[in-house]
Amino acid sequence: MAKQPRILAGETAAITGAARGIGRATAQALLRQGMKVAIGDVDIDAARKTADELGPSAVALALDVTDRDSFSAFLDEAEQQLGPLDVLVNNAGIMQIGRFIDEDDLTARRMIDINIHGVILGTKLALARMIPRDRGHIVNIASQAGKFGAPGGATYSATKHAVVGLTEAVRGELRLMDAHIDLSYVMPYVVNTELGGGLGEARGLSNLEPSDVADAIVEALQLGTVEVWVPKSAKRTNVLGVVLPRRLSEGMARARKADRVLADADTISRRAYELRASHSEPGLDKAPDQPQIPSSVGEPGAGGA
Repeated sequence: MAKQPRILAGETAAITGAARGIGRATAQALLRQGMKVAIGDVDIDAARKTADELGPSAVALALDVTDRDSFSAFLDEAEQQLGPLDVLVNNAGIMQIGRFIDEDDLTARRMIDINIHGVILGTKLALARMIPRDRGHIVNIASQAGKFGAPGGATYSATKHAVVGLTEAVRGELRLMDAHIDLSYVMPYVVNTELGGGLGEARGLSNLEPSDVADAIVEALQLGTVEVWVPKSAKRTNVLGVVLPRRLSEGMARARKADRVLADADTISRRAYELRASHSEPGLDKAPDQPQIPSSVGEPGAGGA
């Protein structure tokens, strides 16, 4: 017997990094389901603009996901304004790409702080609210790079592998506790957002729109899906890659140019995003004269670094 979709109307969701991109599209999709949504973002002006555009059931709140006090205050204020937290979407994340050997330490630390520590903090703080009520759903945005590992984005891939592992482990712990909290992780292909701009293309795959990911999140909330592939067809590719010998699966990936999606990125077109990402963690000191873009950008032979 098919599982009956959960009714989301009237529930409260908090979304991190929701001023733009996937976060904004998710807020819009949840509002269409009749939910109330707290839009958290380090860029409070952009968050307010988004909330104003989405309507009265959305509120904008300042949020630095790397800071426990900021994250806790975000969830406290969301509950005060909208009601008990039913859903947390850990969406905030950055992707600064280039060859691993060219990556400076601050770039790596920033991605780890936002993409991993932010998800860890959000998950802990949400569970502190959800477990006493014995209900709730946490959705962590990962990436297909969190399953395959993407050349040109080694640290980013590592952070998304961590999100997958974290979600699976916490889900197992909750099951042992007999706690009725759902956890999901979402693994999109390249999405047409600022973060996904200027990337290479794999044969046979088309870039997604933020709404495609948002619709998958809604479905995961309704059905309790744990492992969410976007598009769904990517799951078949993953299964095939697991069962085939490594040499064959890697050869197929090279034939499809899947290994060049990040490695062949157009660093010139990504310059504005990379600079904004380098300022996305207010508490992290900036290295002088180091905008977190390799000096070789735009030079012949830069190789996507």
